[in-house]
Amino acid sequence: MGTFFHRHRGATPYLLLAPGVLWLAIFFLIPLAFLGYESLQSGLFPNFEFTWQFSNFSTALSDYHEQLVRSFLYAGIATVACLLLAYPLAYWIAFKSGPWRNLFLLFIVAPFFVTYLVRTLAWLNILADEGPVVGALRGVHVLDEHGRLLATTFAVVSGITYNFFPFMALPLYVSLEQIDPKLLEAAKDLYSSSTQAFLRVTLPLSAPGIVAGTLLTFIPAAGDFINAQLLGSPENHMIGNVIQSKFLELTDYPAAAAMSFILMAGILVAVAVYARAVGTEQLTGTAV
Repeated sequence: MGTFFHRHRGATPYLLLAPGVLWLAIFFLIPLAFLGYESLQSGLFPNFEFTWQFSNFSTALSDYHEQLVRSFLYAGIATVACLLLAYPLAYWIAFKSGPWRNLFLLFIVAPFFVTYLVRTLAWLNILADEGPVVGALRGVHVLDEHGRLLATTFAVVSGITYNFFPFMALPLYVSLEQIDPKLLEAAKDLYSSSTQAFLRVTLPLSAPGIVAGTLLTFIPAAGDFINAQLLGSPENHMIGNVIQSKFLELTDYPAAAAMSFILMAGILVAVAVYARAVGTEQLTGTAV
């Protein structure tokens, strides 16, 4: 094998890429092409016919634009909440946790040991009308006697925030952990306060982690439907709920495929705008 690669040095990069390209072709490009083909069909299940039915896209936008906007709104709020919660935690683990660092990282990863559905069902019990959280909020008069958290925007966003929190915390930790402490010492030697050292050294150097965490959180959160289904009401449904219903309950495959493409296009536009706003250096981790 070594002799083969030595004789075909020019082909080596392509041979190394081949398994990944094959994987993407089988499990991404081919299903995506079939989804596109299906989105341009018309008819009723199971007799669909390819008719270049572009009206599927305009109909989906006109009928379900509220759910689409709600998906991006909920995902955006959850992403910001994850960032505000995860950054102090990742900072503390990276710089202050000492020998307990691995244990706290394990606590962050531990939820992945339980399935996504079970974790969401746990929040269903936590936020239940007779649960401890609602009882405590009623006790301090934040909620009235008949107030509730389930079937509200707060419950859905809280569930999304909890479920995708590790996707924000881990990239932040990796970015912060790579910062050389000598840079912070140098900043203090130059008479910077702790706040100035954080704003001018730590925060800019951790920007690649912030960008990676926000993308890893926002993209899957925008297509989520489990939290809205279990923790919300029909008024809180996201575009993922509509797609799931169209595929599995109404068997309207063309409309579901069209909405899937609209969701993907919306996410791509949002990521492109975000990338232009933060700069390619932050996305690639080459910012200085």
